[in-house]
Amino acid sequence: MMQRADIPAELLADVKNYLNITWNDSATDDKIRGLIAAASVYLDGKGGVGQDYDADGLPRTLLLEYVRYASSAALDVFENNYLSLILAMQNERLVSEYVESTQQSEA
Repeated sequence: MMQRADIPAELLADVKNYLNITWNDSATDDKIRGLIAAASVYLDGKGGVGQDYDADGLPRTLLLEYVRYASSAALDVFENNYLSLILAMQNERLVSEYVESTQQSEA
């Protein structure tokens, strides 16, 4: 789970770029940091573990979309619209954990 103060500058810049925010001001940056933090709490909870939002993949895609929906006051439809990707993110984690457990038991 990311705290507002811990959000990497690169991730903030990527999210702003995704949202077509081309200006710089501290109020906008603070708002976007808050949305990124909220997205990470939500997605970490859905994923069951802390996610990697710096790497390309489902967690990052979902974070970008969560922030887009939140900034447009449309969070009420986010989960419904992205349920298949949320489930895919959960399944990726479960498959990875299963593979790790079978490799450990074979060793």
